Amino acid sequence: MKIRFLLLLLFCNVGFMFSQSIRGVVSCKASAQTVAFANIGIVGKNLGTVSDVDGNFSINIESGFENDTLLFSCIGYSPMRVKISDLSRVNVNRVYMHESMTELKDVLVKPRKFRTEVLGIKSPSNKFAAGFSDNNLGYECGILMKNKKTAFVKSVGFRIADCSYDSIFYRLNVYEINHEKQFENILRRSIFLKLGKKDVKDKVVINVEEHNIVVDGDFLVTLEHVKDLGKGYVNFCCTPLRNTYFRKTSQGKWETVPIAVGISVVADVEQ
Repeated sequence: MKIRFLLLLLFCNVGFMFSQSIRGVVSCKASAQTVAFANIGIVGKNLGTVSDVDGNFSINIESGFENDTLLFSCIGYSPMRVKISDLSRVNVNRVYMHESMTELKDVLVKPRKFRTEVLGIKSPSNKFAAGFSDNNLGYECGILMKNKKTAFVKSVGFRIADCSYDSIFYRLNVYEINHEKQFENILRRSIFLKLGKKDVKDKVVINVEEHNIVVDGDFLVTLEHVKDLGKGYVNFCCTPLRNTYFRKTSQGKWETVPIAVGISVVADVEQ
């Protein structure tokens, strides 16, 4: 008998008098090209969304949040903050983001030995399943990879227990823990998972060697719901022996539940 744990929680609107919808388009300031799948939300308050493939977004702002600030973020761009009170409830707002310049650190080359290891959940159980049971943009879940030394991430794998969609589209994220003890995305380019239903029957492996992902210490690997897939669900094989880290929407608060989504990583780890 398969036990299902629904990680997505229903949002309760009790206590809010009304909400107003803010619409807009996220664009690159330099090129005027729209920014697809940008994360938009109030930090830590589980109120957010993701722009679509054409940069369009719509977010409902409940009463009590009018004096807050929306954070716009996307891999390859500098984070931008906009006061909600400065945004129009009638017109389509134009929000421009600036491309970020990544400074490469000086690298001291010295002889080091590496060995290939598998991190994370190596053998998830098909008796436990958890995942995306709703269409909330920005929802993401994953697990913390225990790692003590420098590691070069080569691939990410997971097993899908069942899927009701004809095709799926998610973003893969990799976070390190920064000096403020917060998760910080270290990718320089977005990594998307696009699969038809026929391709999700067994273990799915994403080769990420070309992204040159180097981590030092523990790191978090997640899948993020960034595209409107309609009504449906995707569940992953899990294990009850560890925790899943998740947040309900873009810029939301990280939380944990005592069951781990079965994500594994193949990496070359320093000996």
